[in-house]
Amino acid sequence: MENHVLNIDNRERLTVTEVADVDSFNEDTILITLKSGGLVVKGQKLHIQKLDLAEGKVVITGEINSAVYTEKKNKSEKSLIRRIFE
Repeated sequence: MENHVLNIDNRERLTVTEVADVDSFNEDTILITLKSGGLVVKGQKLHIQKLDLAEGKVVITGEINSAVYTEKKNKSEKSLIRRIFE
């Protein structure tokens, strides 16, 4: 498991390291893939201020309400819909 740092400054600025990708984002939700799993950031007026995948770092600004870890998905796992229709 890779070590990462999650730093929230005054609920207005979030810095995350060991970032592999940003899967999706809008002003309310940002889905981040970490090297060791996932992270869902929720809030209002969220903005990706800096994204450097070579460095593995993302900086998010806005009103940050939550940051929740998710399980790392196995790439070989099939989606529920795909399994139903096979």
